Amino acid sequence: MDAYTPTPADRFTFGLWTFGNPGRDPFGEPVRARISPVEGVKRLAALGAYGVNLHDNDLVPIDATAAERDRIVAEFKQALADHNMRVPMATTNLFGDPIFKDGAFTSNEPQVRAYALQKTMRAMDLGVELGATTFVFWGGREGAETDAAKDAVQATKWMRECLNFLIGYVKDQGYPLKFALEAKPNEPRGDIYFPTTGHMLALIETLADPAMVGVNPEVAHETMAGLNFYHGVAQALEAGKLFHIDLNAQKVGRYDQDFRFGQEDIKAGFFLVKLLEDYRYEGMRHFDAHALRTEDEEGVWDFCLGCMRTYKILQEKVARFNADPEITGLLAEIRAGNPELEGRMAAYSRANADALSALAVDRVAVGARGRRYEKLDQLATEVILGIR
Repeated sequence: MDAYTPTPADRFTFGLWTFGNPGRDPFGEPVRARISPVEGVKRLAALGAYGVNLHDNDLVPIDATAAERDRIVAEFKQALADHNMRVPMATTNLFGDPIFKDGAFTSNEPQVRAYALQKTMRAMDLGVELGATTFVFWGGREGAETDAAKDAVQATKWMRECLNFLIGYVKDQGYPLKFALEAKPNEPRGDIYFPTTGHMLALIETLADPAMVGVNPEVAHETMAGLNFYHGVAQALEAGKLFHIDLNAQKVGRYDQDFRFGQEDIKAGFFLVKLLEDYRYEGMRHFDAHALRTEDEEGVWDFCLGCMRTYKILQEKVARFNADPEITGLLAEIRAGNPELEGRMAAYSRANADALSALAVDRVAVGARGRRYEKLDQLATEVILGIR
């Protein structure tokens, strides 16, 4: 065991669909057997994970009978108890079955929207039975390939209507669930509604109980669109809406790759970990990724361990950055404030407006002053590369 060995105290979680991914893609059949939920719980516990998350049908097939459902759930609950593992988050698959080919909550067909609500209520029942306190919504088919077919204004209203219905259901049942909305710009639809974390944050404020709803941003989803994931997470944190997070890696402009955390932009990974640690994010560090298609089962466990170790390695580098005297001194210089002036800008008053109007700013001198960001960025790079 070394300093980077995961333990349950790190609160690392994986979805059943992550280690269970058989390596199938649009151009090729599965390359490895699907690992069962019970076996996954056992192996992840041995690696030091905190828990597992699930879609309803990751555990219970969509066409299972009531008796089959009860047997599967009982076996899974026993595995959780045997290995001291938890289910912090649950969600529902509203994208895989053909009934959802034109969306779930935004489908043009009322029967589809009704079935989606029915399926989600049952998934919430299952999640709560397993101990989940967060329920994620990813609208995988909520979108369009042709705008001639769907009214996007009406689709927005249907999305709000369904979320409000489910808010009511959770309250009526007395469930300890909060909602986390997950954005994605494209794939599997050509265009997906609410494609970024910012879109989701705007939607939340129009819901029946905004306090109950936050976001679940994913590295790959924002990066696919060429956006800075760190900035999206920071906005969610500042708004008090970071209820859950999906960690993985992604190349800009590619399909949803779901690479091992840290496999790609390690510098971006560093600043993401720094953001979560500096602001004391208390939720799960959830890995929504899967092993490369080249791997057999042992490669799957190498992948899982790698996600957790990389987070812990970056966590240590964050501590080094924050403790480095040259870096802290430079940051103090760069971020030196002016309490009196900042107080004037913090809130409008006639006196503050008059004071700002009368303020003499040496525009030329301030504009000519260097910010020393080059040096700071190099120091950060040296910390990441391990020479500081």
